[in-house]
Amino acid sequence: MSLYPTNKNVGGWDRLLRLIVGPALLVVSAAAVVGVIGLSPVLIAFSAIVGAILTVTGLTQKCPLNNLVKMDTYKGRKEPDSTTEPEAAERPS
Repeated sequence: MSLYPTNKNVGGWDRLLRLIVGPALLVVSAAAVVGVIGLSPVLIAFSAIVGAILTVTGLTQKCPLNNLVKMDTYKGRKEPDSTTEPEAAERPS
């Protein structure tokens, strides 16, 4: 079992929140680095890491943690596990 999911498992409100909160955390950490707001280095690193993870998982719609706990919020068409062609018997001759 692979930790990184092969099918999309992030969608709907889950994806929307990730795409709002993730970049917001990245902006907060960047503002703290340049000195606009005061945060401890630990909070800066934490917000940067969590913001990056939320942004990437929101964009790719694939989350290893969702895969680990068997949670799927993606409501779209499922991607096939393999890229093989259907059997020749299904095609008209």
